[in-house]
Amino acid sequence: MRSKFTVLYAAGFLLSGAALLGLTFLLSGGGRVTAGGGPPPLASAPQRIQELTDQLDEVHTQQSRQLLAGSLIALVVMAAVSLLLGRALAKRVLRPLRLITSATRRISADSLDRRLAVVGPADEVKDLADTIDELLERLEASFTAQRRFVANASHELRTPLATMLATLDVAVAKPDPAGSTVALADRLRIQVDRVDHLLDGFLVLARAQHGALADSAPVDLGDLVDAALRDRSAGVREKGLTVTVGVPSALVAEGSPALLARLVDNVVDNAVAHNENGGWIKITGSAGSAGEETALTVETGGRVLDQREVDRLAQPFERLGGERTGSSGLGLSIVAAVAAAHGGRLALHARPEGGLRVSITLPAAKALVPA
Repeated sequence: MRSKFTVLYAAGFLLSGAALLGLTFLLSGGGRVTAGGGPPPLASAPQRIQELTDQLDEVHTQQSRQLLAGSLIALVVMAAVSLLLGRALAKRVLRPLRLITSATRRISADSLDRRLAVVGPADEVKDLADTIDELLERLEASFTAQRRFVANASHELRTPLATMLATLDVAVAKPDPAGSTVALADRLRIQVDRVDHLLDGFLVLARAQHGALADSAPVDLGDLVDAALRDRSAGVREKGLTVTVGVPSALVAEGSPALLARLVDNVVDNAVAHNENGGWIKITGSAGSAGEETALTVETGGRVLDQREVDRLAQPFERLGGERTGSSGLGLSIVAAVAAAHGGRLALHARPEGGLRVSITLPAAKALVPA
């Protein structure tokens, strides 16, 4: 846009300069200079008259050439000046738009309460800024309503779920309950627990996507990995999995302890739950070369996966092969949301040999970043 304005202004200046120089050249006689004001030539001296006429023509030709050369030089100088002046004017005209663009880029989903609040005359630039402010206001209201709905719905649904669990416990606790009642209660308890886990996932996802990280602190990723593996030791033994951990000591990330614990827990749970019997899990960690990032990688074996399907796993309710049972479909989407909330990222790769590689990058703890 600046280049277009520069060319536009320069072209306008050049056309004006060319028109002005052309008009000056025409007013100067257009190549003809008439002699006047001098004493009239004597009729008895025709040769003298011819000599004076020839001299005047020669002077006129020389003046015309000098005027043309001066006009060309002035036009070249005018071209350079017009480019510089056009660029300066374009920069000044576009400066409010650059400020609006810069301020808009700094506004994210977590800072929708900020406004451009441009002051000045009621022109097109201010109209644009006011329109963006109105859009941000509508987005903030929409995000707030969505977050409030998810939180309220999740909390409200916990009460009937708790009542259902209590009713099942009472039915089973009666003296000599029927076998069919116990079997039905066990099946219902599994489904109620699954719904409760799903609601908990909604709450964590809403907090990670739109909540502020007020409890940010250094978190040891190695401790989180050990805790997640201890909680799933039964599943590891049941499937006969081989687990290899290569997380260095003091691999510390900066963030919310609760959210980072959920992130690591979900990744480990995904590796155990979706692994094959007799399979393996490899968990490694490393620090960035500049000490500003930490990386956690979890690899599993298995069948060869389609990378296009793997790329969709970070979206809510996406599962490999479209399966709708055995998983809430929120595990890796929560991991992606938590990583993004901390300024990190999640990368999912289908291993060529089969299985999945999950890589998470998080900011390192500030206290451990070398000066």
